[in-house]
Amino acid sequence: MDLVSDTVANSPSPLLMLPDAVPSPEDSAERPASFDSAVAWHYGNPFGEQRDATSGAAVIDRSHRFVLAISGEERLTWLNTISSQLVSHIGDGGSAENLSLDVNGRVEHHFVQTDLADVTWIDTEAANGPDLLGFLKKMVFWAKAEPVEGNELAVLSLLGSRAEQILESVGAAVPAAIYDAAALDGGGFVRRMPWPGPNAFDLLVPRPALTEWFTRLRDAGATPAGTWTYDALRVESMRPRIGIDTDEKTIPHEVRWIGGITEFGAVHLEKGCYRGQETVSRVHNLGRPPRHLVLLHLDGSADGRPATGDPVTAGGRAVGRLGTVVDHFELGPIALALLKRTIPIDTELVAGPCAASIDPDSIPSYDDVQAGRAAVDKLRGR
Repeated sequence: MDLVSDTVANSPSPLLMLPDAVPSPEDSAERPASFDSAVAWHYGNPFGEQRDATSGAAVIDRSHRFVLAISGEERLTWLNTISSQLVSHIGDGGSAENLSLDVNGRVEHHFVQTDLADVTWIDTEAANGPDLLGFLKKMVFWAKAEPVEGNELAVLSLLGSRAEQILESVGAAVPAAIYDAAALDGGGFVRRMPWPGPNAFDLLVPRPALTEWFTRLRDAGATPAGTWTYDALRVESMRPRIGIDTDEKTIPHEVRWIGGITEFGAVHLEKGCYRGQETVSRVHNLGRPPRHLVLLHLDGSADGRPATGDPVTAGGRAVGRLGTVVDHFELGPIALALLKRTIPIDTELVAGPCAASIDPDSIPSYDDVQAGRAAVDKLRGR
């Protein structure tokens, strides 16, 4: 396998040389620049790009994602023992979202994996990739698994109602089911994702062919779009981004990462032991998460915008932490935030210089009766 150093993923994308490409600002409320500075923020019409990514088709450069590869006949059973998702029998052409947790059940890494032709490909945040690779190498022991840098592949995302038509027009397979993947001619693969939006595909293409693939998709009718578009649709879909919408205390229940592959989650609740499982099981069976991820609507008339990491306050008291802040082409200024679970929906909030309100449809339901809690109540005669 001809591998490329992880520094490639952190270098400026060649697509930033396109005439209309606008890089991420050095300091913006929308995202820490260090996360996305290597790729285009937009191509001159961010709201039009978002519109096309829903009602038409848009192609987004995400080539700064860190990619690694795991070979070896025990790669899946080994990975199953050290991560939160059930992946031991994922099958050729299968994909999943997955987590690495610490001993206290706090999220250290979020990644997407695809198994194809006897290799498991993993892509994750560029900032987290080297640490994840180092952890995987350290955990191999005697397993027949070999994790290595795999940045010879680069990520593009294709979104929108016409995405399938675009893939067909460039001769690519169209995976039928969520998380299914299919090989691309010339190397790499395409996989169907459940977000952002209802018709989303990731293409992991050979890095030397990144510009060629982007151009082919554009010429087939996909609008070039930047990370602004991807983040706007991701926030609308209530999908967190590690390191922006999470902090060092985040547990999976707080940010909607609970659920197996078929539930589009990253934690399987019925698999064997893994690091951090005790916390996951305890919260699932007996408790509730101390915080939860919500969608905030921000006052667009305020002078200035809040930034990722700013406190969210109620009556002058901190009640949460702000994550991704972005302007949506239909919803206006919105953000993801981790708030204390006990904060009422109609609470008047402040985020930086802006008044903020909770979108009621973003509040998780807590009406279910937990098995562990029901057993405890029964023992106590309740």
